[in-house]
Amino acid sequence: MPLYFNSAQVPATKRAFSDAEKLVAQQFRVSEQDVKKNKYEVKTLAYLNEQEIKDGTFAHLCKYTYDKSDALEENSRRGFDFYRICLQDNTILSAVERANPFIKFSPLMLYIAVHELIHVLRFSRGEIDFHADEAEKEKEEIVVHNLTKTALQPVKGSDLDIVLDCFSNNFRNFDIFN
Repeated sequence: MPLYFNSAQVPATKRAFSDAEKLVAQQFRVSEQDVKKNKYEVKTLAYLNEQEIKDGTFAHLCKYTYDKSDALEENSRRGFDFYRICLQDNTILSAVERANPFIKFSPLMLYIAVHELIHVLRFSRGEIDFHADEAEKEKEEIVVHNLTKTALQPVKGSDLDIVLDCFSNNFRNFDIFN
């Protein structure tokens, strides 16, 4: 039976993504508005479609492309890419439970939020192809992990250090492309 975030963890998750937007903006020297311009949403396990669920990962990033017909020009099509950050509550909660009392929910969620927002920003800017091959995906995870560590420096503390230490050599908890 899957584990879902409880009534205290849902607002903590929202706070983590709000804080992550600020940290990512600072890291990439853009305004928070620029980060928010990237079309993305965050969904927890209870609200995911079947294809958005990935066992063994903290988060799964899905890309959707929406086409929008332009009413003024008959044959014109305008569209945009939209990213859904699919949080895998059960994997996150299991990691916290297994590592209790060392890994705490909020620092882990902040790491995940910063990590995923950096992916969204890099994809939106065209710095990496969302449909890259496996070798490129592996390289991207290393780049994003290192950028995540740098972005988290302003808020570093013992609880966050433990998260960073635990996942420094294990990028498999993030499945970014589908």
